[in-house]
Amino acid sequence: MIDWLTTPTHRAWLQREAERLLAFGAAAPVAGQGAAYLDADGNPDPGRPVETYVTCRMVHVYALGHLMGIPGSRPLAQLAMSGLTGALRDDQHGGWFHDSTRAGAKQAYDHAFVVLAGSSATVAGLAGGRELLDEALAVLDERFWDEGHGMVADAAQPDWSVTDPYRGINANMHTVEAMLAAADATWDQRWLERAERIATFAREQAAAHDWRLPEHYDKAWRPQLEYNADQPEDPFRPYGATIGHGLEWARLFLHLEAATGVTDSRWADAAQQLYDRAIADGWARDGHDGFVYTTGWDGTPVTTDRLHWVAAEAIGAAAALYHRTGDKRYATDYAHWWDHVARHFVDSGRGSWHHQLDAGLAVADSVWPGKPDLYHAVQATLIPRLPLAPSLAMALAQRQLV
Repeated sequence: MIDWLTTPTHRAWLQREAERLLAFGAAAPVAGQGAAYLDADGNPDPGRPVETYVTCRMVHVYALGHLMGIPGSRPLAQLAMSGLTGALRDDQHGGWFHDSTRAGAKQAYDHAFVVLAGSSATVAGLAGGRELLDEALAVLDERFWDEGHGMVADAAQPDWSVTDPYRGINANMHTVEAMLAAADATWDQRWLERAERIATFAREQAAAHDWRLPEHYDKAWRPQLEYNADQPEDPFRPYGATIGHGLEWARLFLHLEAATGVTDSRWADAAQQLYDRAIADGWARDGHDGFVYTTGWDGTPVTTDRLHWVAAEAIGAAAALYHRTGDKRYATDYAHWWDHVARHFVDSGRGSWHHQLDAGLAVADSVWPGKPDLYHAVQATLIPRLPLAPSLAMALAQRQLV
């Protein structure tokens, strides 16, 4: 078997793909506004608002591009970041709006991405990066962190007067990623300790549900297994178990293990269980290649469309598990997932990756129209070439890319 993860020609292909993706998103950043939502051709979509999480993801990936030495990345990251200090920031009540309409609740999901953007900007040496990170961490700590449960709440009214009783694992998953990055950028171990508390809860819930991790909870963090059964394709709160999140958590467990220096195998064992369950439940369950989006609690597919980020997380999880265990089956999977992405998701004509395919692998847009997101795809080109710790930006800054 050829091990792509140690093959120079494959690593060169990953680098070219990273550069191709970053070139696609160059039109997104707008001074003082953030990063526009891009259509299938890479043009700003005038019918959609500028979204905070998309803006943060663009700051993050172009900061990574700068750390890789790709010319033009730094000014794009700086331009996108100006939206986080400009139109998307709530100067009156603090924190960040969900999007440029300034309507609706403030989301922990968005604020986790502001922390990630601030962390990468800090490591990349962007002007105002550390100030953004410090502010974002303060808001996350004061407004969303629940010390009693060791988790973050999901949403609050714009003036912070009321906190939504809904609790979600998705925002907490991205908070783990953000806190790992913040611990590296600030050298403050408090964020690493909090990431471990959140991940421990996720690990326990996954183990209690046959490694299908519940997404939705009430205020007391009791699972709500039938939440959104009537809205199974919701892009942020879908019904059932989300295949991509099982894969993403598997990878995050290994990053956390490496960051904390844990010497037993509890995180690696859990990562393997999550990965195996996601592959068994998600891959080609309806007779076509690709990962279904969600399943019920018995593993039966619910939403069978294929989303690009799920395939990207399969790549990252397989690479991380191979780095951690040396088990060749993960290297075999890794090559298989990339073959699938290259054949079906990579859009060599118009750029970037198709964000959604239907069950027959034709391009679809019911969940994710356009191509707003470089984050998952760019990370899929970097995770295989970097160690499990430190986080991506710090590892690039330390010249650990192979």
